[in-house]
Amino acid sequence: MLLCLDAGNTRLKFGLFDGGRWLLQGALDYAAFNELEARLPASPTRIVACNVAGQAVRQRIEVLAGKLGLPLTWLCSSAAACGVTNSYDTPEQLGADRWAALIGARALHGGACVVAVAGTATTIDALDASGRFRGGLILPGLALMRAALAGNTADLPHADGHFRALPTNTDDAIASGALHATLGAIARMRAALGADVTCLLSGGAAAELAPHLEPPQRPIDNLVLEGLARFGQTQ
Repeated sequence: MLLCLDAGNTRLKFGLFDGGRWLLQGALDYAAFNELEARLPASPTRIVACNVAGQAVRQRIEVLAGKLGLPLTWLCSSAAACGVTNSYDTPEQLGADRWAALIGARALHGGACVVAVAGTATTIDALDASGRFRGGLILPGLALMRAALAGNTADLPHADGHFRALPTNTDDAIASGALHATLGAIARMRAALGADVTCLLSGGAAAELAPHLEPPQRPIDNLVLEGLARFGQTQ
């Protein structure tokens, strides 16, 4: 029984995987980290984790593993794993969460795809039909784009607008600009792989993107957890 932990920029995503299905998936703010153990419906036998939240969060996960008496495996980026080959100039510098999402994508989708994970930051990665990660983009997430405009300009608000093809008010212009920028980046990455490439879409802001994203698309609740589960089964 695997306890999979995705320590992201703002939240800890967790899942309990029994080898064939997810018994639970959820998320906690780091302030509520101590609630994790009580939320588990069954006792795990191992922990597999990835971390982009810094050393303090890493230490909290290590303390948790020690408290539960469980072996802990860290997923770190490498040249190859689970059928995915890493073409980053320095493979170890690829974010562990991006690497996990790519492994998850390969496990769930056999062909070429664009892997878009929309969270605090948005990552858009190209995975070809052979399983080679060809390269990718990192953008500010939708909320971060909106906040950057509000925080760094004199007259633009914290927008609560809606997507419009041709916005005619400032709130809609800001909200639509962030969405158009992200959708355009996904389209360009698709074009680099070829026509009709599926976009696997995940992350907390995925629901904002999905209605406006050209098909084919496939929503996945948490690609990083899927990758952690796949990786954990090989260890």
